[in-house]
Amino acid sequence: MSFTIDEGEMFGLVGESGSGKSTTGRCILRLIEPTSGDVMFRGENVLRVLARSGCGWRAATCRSSSRIRIRRSTRACASATSSKSRWSFTSSARRPSARARVAELFQLVGLEPSHVARYPHEFSGGQRQRIGIARALALNPALVIADEAVSALDVSIQAQVVKLLLDLKDRLKLTYLFIAHDLRLVEHICSRVAVMYWERSSRLGETGALFAQPTHPYTKALLSAIPVLDPDAPRQRIELDPSSFEQDAPLKEIGAQHWAAV
Repeated sequence: MSFTIDEGEMFGLVGESGSGKSTTGRCILRLIEPTSGDVMFRGENVLRVLARSGCGWRAATCRSSSRIRIRRSTRACASATSSKSRWSFTSSARRPSARARVAELFQLVGLEPSHVARYPHEFSGGQRQRIGIARALALNPALVIADEAVSALDVSIQAQVVKLLLDLKDRLKLTYLFIAHDLRLVEHICSRVAVMYWERSSRLGETGALFAQPTHPYTKALLSAIPVLDPDAPRQRIELDPSSFEQDAPLKEIGAQHWAAV
Protein backbone atom coordinates (compact mmCIF):
# COMPACT_ATOMS: atom_id res chain seq x y z
CA MET A 1 0.00 0.00 0.00
CA SER A 2 1.51 3.31 -1.06
CA PHE A 3 0.05 6.80 -1.43
CA THR A 4 0.90 10.42 -0.74
CA ILE A 5 -1.43 13.01 0.80
CA ASP A 6 -0.80 16.65 -0.04
CA GLU A 7 -0.92 19.21 2.76
CA GLY A 8 -4.39 20.69 3.06
CA GLU A 9 -5.99 17.84 1.08
CA MET A 10 -9.06 15.72 1.81
CA PHE A 11 -7.82 12.29 0.65
CA GLY A 12 -10.29 9.40 0.46
CA LEU A 13 -9.58 5.74 1.19
CA VAL A 14 -12.33 3.31 0.18
CA GLY A 15 -12.83 -0.43 -0.19
CA GLU A 16 -14.88 -3.31 1.12
CA SER A 17 -14.87 -4.42 4.75
CA GLY A 18 -11.67 -6.25 5.61
CA SER A 19 -9.64 -4.71 2.79
CA GLY A 20 -7.26 -2.99 5.23
CA LYS A 21 -8.50 0.63 5.33
CA SER A 22 -8.62 0.94 9.12
CA THR A 23 -5.37 -0.99 9.51
CA THR A 24 -3.68 1.49 7.19
CA GLY A 25 -4.87 4.42 9.30
CA ARG A 26 -3.79 2.71 12.50
CA CYS A 27 -0.34 2.01 11.08
CA ILE A 28 0.09 5.69 10.20
CA LEU A 29 -0.72 6.59 13.83
CA ARG A 30 1.34 3.64 15.12
CA LEU A 31 -1.64 2.18 16.93
CA ILE A 32 -0.48 -0.88 15.02
CA GLU A 33 3.24 -1.25 14.37
CA PRO A 34 3.87 -1.88 10.65
CA THR A 35 5.94 -4.98 9.90
CA SER A 36 7.75 -3.12 7.12
CA GLY A 37 7.68 0.09 5.13
CA ASP A 38 7.87 3.79 5.99
CA VAL A 39 5.45 6.51 7.08
CA MET A 40 6.82 9.86 5.96
CA PHE A 41 5.50 13.07 7.52
CA ARG A 42 6.92 16.36 6.22
CA GLY A 43 10.09 14.63 5.11
CA GLU A 44 10.72 12.58 8.25
CA ASN A 45 10.05 8.91 8.86
CA VAL A 46 7.48 8.77 11.67
CA LEU A 47 8.33 5.18 12.52
CA ARG A 48 11.94 6.10 13.25
CA VAL A 49 11.72 9.67 14.53
CA LEU A 50 9.04 9.01 17.12
CA ALA A 51 10.72 5.86 18.39
CA ARG A 52 13.91 7.88 18.90
CA SER A 53 12.44 11.08 20.32
CA GLY A 54 9.58 9.69 22.40
CA CYS A 55 7.33 12.37 20.91
CA GLY A 56 3.72 12.00 22.05
CA TRP A 57 2.03 11.21 18.76
CA ARG A 58 0.00 8.54 20.48
CA ALA A 59 -1.75 11.27 22.44
CA ALA A 60 -4.25 11.03 19.59
CA THR A 61 -5.55 7.91 21.33
CA CYS A 62 -6.87 9.77 24.41
CA ARG A 63 -9.50 7.45 25.81
CA SER A 64 -13.00 8.33 26.95
CA SER A 65 -15.50 6.69 29.28
CA SER A 66 -19.25 6.89 29.79
CA ARG A 67 -18.57 7.60 33.47
CA ILE A 68 -16.30 10.59 32.82
CA ARG A 69 -17.65 14.08 32.18
CA ILE A 70 -16.94 15.46 28.73
CA ARG A 71 -14.94 18.33 30.20
CA ARG A 72 -12.51 15.93 31.86
CA SER A 73 -12.03 13.67 28.82
CA THR A 74 -11.51 16.62 26.47
CA ARG A 75 -9.21 18.36 28.94
CA ALA A 76 -7.07 15.21 29.10
CA CYS A 77 -6.45 15.48 25.36
CA ALA A 78 -5.73 19.21 25.58
CA SER A 79 -3.26 18.63 28.39
CA ALA A 80 -1.52 15.83 26.48
CA THR A 81 -0.15 18.23 23.86
CA SER A 82 3.06 20.11 24.48
CA SER A 83 3.65 23.49 22.82
CA LYS A 84 7.18 22.25 22.16
CA SER A 85 6.01 19.19 20.24
CA ARG A 86 7.37 19.02 16.70
CA TRP A 87 3.95 17.74 15.60
CA SER A 88 1.87 20.63 16.95
CA PHE A 89 0.12 22.55 14.22
CA THR A 90 0.10 25.74 16.28
CA SER A 91 2.24 26.95 19.14
CA SER A 92 1.87 29.80 21.56
CA ALA A 93 4.04 31.39 24.19
CA ARG A 94 1.05 31.67 26.52
CA ARG A 95 -1.30 28.69 26.28
CA PRO A 96 -4.81 29.14 27.69
CA SER A 97 -5.86 27.14 30.70
CA ALA A 98 -7.21 23.67 30.06
CA ARG A 99 -10.73 24.77 31.06
CA ALA A 100 -10.68 27.70 28.65
CA ARG A 101 -9.26 25.44 25.94
CA VAL A 102 -12.14 22.99 26.31
CA ALA A 103 -14.69 25.81 26.05
CA GLU A 104 -12.89 27.09 22.95
CA LEU A 105 -12.98 23.65 21.36
CA PHE A 106 -16.70 23.27 22.06
CA GLN A 107 -17.41 26.58 20.38
CA LEU A 108 -15.21 25.59 17.45
CA VAL A 109 -17.33 22.50 16.70
CA GLY A 110 -20.66 24.24 17.27
CA LEU A 111 -21.49 23.04 20.78
CA GLU A 112 -22.56 25.04 23.84
CA PRO A 113 -19.54 25.48 26.16
CA SER A 114 -21.81 25.35 29.22
CA HIS A 115 -22.55 21.69 28.43
CA VAL A 116 -19.00 20.49 29.10
CA ALA A 117 -20.02 19.20 32.56
CA ARG A 118 -22.41 16.65 31.02
CA TYR A 119 -21.79 12.94 30.55
CA PRO A 120 -21.59 11.31 27.08
CA HIS A 121 -25.07 9.74 27.32
CA GLU A 122 -26.59 13.21 27.71
CA PHE A 123 -25.64 14.11 24.13
CA SER A 124 -27.16 13.02 20.84
CA GLY A 125 -25.21 10.94 18.31
CA GLY A 126 -24.38 13.99 16.21
CA GLN A 127 -23.24 15.91 19.29
CA ARG A 128 -21.04 13.05 20.41
CA GLN A 129 -19.46 13.01 16.97
CA ARG A 130 -18.69 16.72 17.33
CA ILE A 131 -17.20 16.04 20.75
CA GLY A 132 -14.95 13.41 19.18
CA ILE A 133 -13.80 16.02 16.66
CA ALA A 134 -13.17 18.52 19.45
CA ARG A 135 -11.05 15.99 21.35
CA ALA A 136 -9.01 15.32 18.21
CA LEU A 137 -8.51 19.04 17.60
CA ALA A 138 -7.31 19.46 21.18
CA LEU A 139 -4.06 17.91 19.99
CA ASN A 140 -3.47 20.73 17.46
CA PRO A 141 -3.04 18.22 14.63
CA ALA A 142 -1.79 18.83 11.12
CA LEU A 143 -3.17 15.47 9.93
CA VAL A 144 -6.53 14.01 10.97
CA ILE A 145 -7.45 10.41 10.18
CA ALA A 146 -11.24 10.14 10.07
CA ASP A 147 -12.26 6.47 10.03
CA GLU A 148 -15.98 6.12 9.20
CA ALA A 149 -16.55 9.47 10.88
CA VAL A 150 -20.20 9.78 9.82
CA SER A 151 -21.30 6.23 8.99
CA ALA A 152 -23.40 5.76 12.15
CA LEU A 153 -25.30 9.04 11.80
CA ASP A 154 -28.61 9.95 10.17
CA VAL A 155 -28.27 11.50 6.74
CA SER A 156 -29.20 15.00 7.95
CA ILE A 157 -26.67 14.80 10.80
CA GLN A 158 -24.07 13.41 8.40
CA ALA A 159 -24.38 16.55 6.30
CA GLN A 160 -23.83 18.75 9.35
CA VAL A 161 -20.74 16.85 10.49
CA VAL A 162 -19.26 16.76 6.97
CA LYS A 163 -19.82 20.50 6.63
CA LEU A 164 -18.07 20.96 9.99
CA LEU A 165 -15.10 18.86 8.85
CA LEU A 166 -14.78 20.91 5.66
CA ASP A 167 -15.10 24.22 7.51
CA LEU A 168 -12.42 23.18 10.00
CA LYS A 169 -10.20 22.03 7.16
CA ASP A 170 -10.21 25.54 5.70
CA ARG A 171 -10.08 27.43 9.01
CA LEU A 172 -7.32 25.38 10.62
CA LYS A 173 -5.50 24.29 7.42
CA LEU A 174 -6.05 20.63 8.26
CA THR A 175 -5.19 17.60 6.15
CA TYR A 176 -7.53 14.60 6.22
CA LEU A 177 -7.29 10.92 5.46
CA PHE A 178 -11.01 10.19 5.10
CA ILE A 179 -11.79 6.46 5.36
CA ALA A 180 -15.33 5.56 4.33
CA HIS A 181 -17.73 3.12 2.69
CA ASP A 182 -20.02 5.85 1.33
CA LEU A 183 -18.66 6.34 -2.19
CA ARG A 184 -21.03 9.20 -3.01
CA LEU A 185 -19.82 11.11 0.01
CA VAL A 186 -16.20 10.48 -0.93
CA GLU A 187 -16.93 11.65 -4.47
CA HIS A 188 -18.39 14.88 -3.07
CA ILE A 189 -15.69 15.89 -0.59
CA CYS A 190 -12.39 14.21 -1.55
CA SER A 191 -9.99 15.52 -4.19
CA ARG A 192 -8.23 12.17 -4.66
CA VAL A 193 -9.10 8.59 -3.77
CA ALA A 194 -7.26 5.32 -3.22
CA VAL A 195 -9.25 2.10 -3.65
CA MET A 196 -8.17 -0.90 -1.56
CA TYR A 197 -8.75 -4.51 -2.54
CA TRP A 198 -7.27 -7.50 -0.73
CA GLU A 199 -5.05 -5.28 1.46
CA ARG A 200 -3.46 -3.42 -1.44
CA SER A 201 -4.14 -0.49 -3.76
CA SER A 202 -6.12 -1.27 -6.88
CA ARG A 203 -6.65 2.33 -8.02
CA LEU A 204 -5.27 5.74 -7.09
CA GLY A 205 -6.09 9.08 -8.67
CA GLU A 206 -8.34 12.12 -8.87
CA THR A 207 -11.86 11.49 -7.66
CA GLY A 208 -13.59 12.72 -10.80
CA ALA A 209 -11.56 10.46 -13.06
CA LEU A 210 -12.04 7.43 -10.85
CA PHE A 211 -15.83 7.78 -10.90
CA ALA A 212 -16.04 8.74 -14.56
CA GLN A 213 -13.62 6.16 -15.96
CA PRO A 214 -13.10 3.21 -13.60
CA THR A 215 -10.38 0.92 -14.94
CA HIS A 216 -9.82 -1.88 -12.44
CA PRO A 217 -12.53 -4.60 -12.37
CA TYR A 218 -12.90 -4.21 -8.61
CA THR A 219 -13.43 -0.44 -8.91
CA LYS A 220 -16.08 -1.03 -11.58
CA ALA A 221 -17.89 -3.53 -9.36
CA LEU A 222 -17.63 -1.23 -6.35
CA LEU A 223 -19.10 1.76 -8.20
CA SER A 224 -21.90 -0.34 -9.67
CA ALA A 225 -23.11 -1.08 -6.12
CA ILE A 226 -23.80 2.59 -5.32
CA PRO A 227 -27.55 3.02 -4.63
CA VAL A 228 -29.52 5.24 -7.03
CA LEU A 229 -32.31 7.62 -6.10
CA ASP A 230 -34.82 6.23 -8.62
CA PRO A 231 -35.89 2.70 -7.57
CA ASP A 232 -37.22 2.06 -11.09
CA ALA A 233 -34.02 3.08 -12.85
CA PRO A 234 -32.26 0.26 -14.71
CA ARG A 235 -29.30 -1.15 -12.82
CA GLN A 236 -26.14 -2.61 -14.30
CA ARG A 237 -24.72 -4.33 -11.24
CA ILE A 238 -21.31 -5.82 -12.00
CA GLU A 239 -20.39 -9.10 -10.32
CA LEU A 240 -16.69 -9.24 -9.56
CA ASP A 241 -14.82 -12.23 -10.97
CA PRO A 242 -11.46 -12.43 -9.15
CA SER A 243 -10.13 -14.83 -11.78
CA SER A 244 -10.50 -12.19 -14.49
CA PHE A 245 -7.53 -10.11 -13.33
CA GLU A 246 -4.15 -10.47 -11.69
CA GLN A 247 -4.70 -9.77 -8.00
CA ASP A 248 -1.02 -9.11 -7.25
CA ALA A 249 -0.48 -6.73 -10.17
CA PRO A 250 1.50 -3.59 -9.22
CA LEU A 251 0.14 -0.10 -9.76
CA LYS A 252 0.82 1.28 -13.23
CA GLU A 253 0.39 4.86 -14.35
CA ILE A 254 -2.51 4.96 -16.81
CA GLY A 255 -2.72 8.73 -17.05
CA ALA A 256 -1.51 11.95 -15.49
CA GLN A 257 -1.44 11.27 -11.73
CA HIS A 258 -3.60 8.16 -12.17
CA TRP A 259 -2.55 4.62 -11.29
CA ALA A 260 -4.32 1.27 -11.50
CA ALA A 261 -3.29 -2.32 -10.79
CA VAL A 262 -3.98 -3.58 -14.30
